[in-house]
Amino acid sequence: MGYIELLILAVSLSMDAFAVSVCKGLAMKRIKFGRAAAVGLWFGVFQALMPAIGYFLGLGFRDMISKYDHWVAFALLAVLGVKMIVDTVRNKEENTTGTLDVKEMFLLALATSIDALAAGITIALEKKSGIVPSVLTIGAVTFALSAAGVYVGGVFGEKFNRPAKFAGGAALVALGIKILVEGLLHG
Repeated sequence: MGYIELLILAVSLSMDAFAVSVCKGLAMKRIKFGRAAAVGLWFGVFQALMPAIGYFLGLGFRDMISKYDHWVAFALLAVLGVKMIVDTVRNKEENTTGTLDVKEMFLLALATSIDALAAGITIALEKKSGIVPSVLTIGAVTFALSAAGVYVGGVFGEKFNRPAKFAGGAALVALGIKILVEGLLHG
């Protein structure tokens, strides 16, 4: 996976966190930099940790399924992307308040980063991308977009929430198709 693909993956994975951050911004009476940075940090750290965990899990069975790894990567990314699109079309709302309660933030960060675990498995199966650049990119992009999402929520509200999640889902599906086509052509 090249840097452009990694950046697309990072942005796509961060769309759930961005959507929740927009909701956080909607619920906050006043938006301050420290609060936006705290939201970004919660989501960025979890989005960075989960692919690392997935990567090491994926290494355990990479050799057993190397003939089919492009199919597995495609299936994981396609399922994640389609789920994001379906949730957007069904208008599934994130239930969140404007507080930065540790329990709530932990659960939100965990819930929005589960897809990053599967992406980490995909990174391990691909064999081209290192985990360190992947984790750093995913974490940094998620931090930046989540902090910005708080401000977007405070200023624009729901206007960008749904289109962002839909685009993120479509990008994951497209990335999965790209990996599948490359695997079929070169495998």
